[in-house]
Amino acid sequence: MKKQMMVVATLSTLMLVGCTTNPYTGERETGKSALYGLGGAAAGAAIGAATSGSDDRAKGALIGATVGGAAGAGYGFYVDKQEQRLRQELQGTGVQVVRNGDNLQLVMPGNITFASGSADISSGFYPTLNSLVKVFKEFDKNGIEIIGHTDSTGSDELNRRLSQDRAQAVASYLSGQSISRARISAMGMGPSQPIASNNTVEGRAQNRRVEINLRPMQQ
Repeated sequence: MKKQMMVVATLSTLMLVGCTTNPYTGERETGKSALYGLGGAAAGAAIGAATSGSDDRAKGALIGATVGGAAGAGYGFYVDKQEQRLRQELQGTGVQVVRNGDNLQLVMPGNITFASGSADISSGFYPTLNSLVKVFKEFDKNGIEIIGHTDSTGSDELNRRLSQDRAQAVASYLSGQSISRARISAMGMGPSQPIASNNTVEGRAQNRRVEINLRPMQQ
């Protein structure tokens, strides 16, 4: 019974570690890292209990919860901090930071990245890229997948080539700033993945974009 109470205490501690105080409301909030840690702890506890003998089942659950929780919270905490730094650096730039589980996506609209029909980086976009370089050096456990997109104006071949050249231009700049080439990939999707209607001026403007996907590096 005592060991079972220790398991519960371990899970509770993991949840509390991931809680932060909202500076605007003063309320305690549960961060993503706590949820990952609790999930890892629960899974670890189940595995630990299942693989232990009947006499040591509670002890096995405790060990599994501790190890599983630390592993889960570790990467969740890493992504939490990276997301926070990106939002801080990119505030006011027009770049969107989108979180999806362990993946982060940066959406950069065409009006701040490239002139119409050009693959030359706009001069006003360099400060934003330099902010990205700063964060990418600080958080170096991600692969950097750069994807160029266009609207449907013009031929598919022209747009595919333009989107590839734009993605490659961003990749070349990052690698020129000492970001490891092994982390970077670049591809152009042309008009094949619209996020808005190409029948309106506003929709076409949204479709002309560059996205950077940040995912865990393959070990």
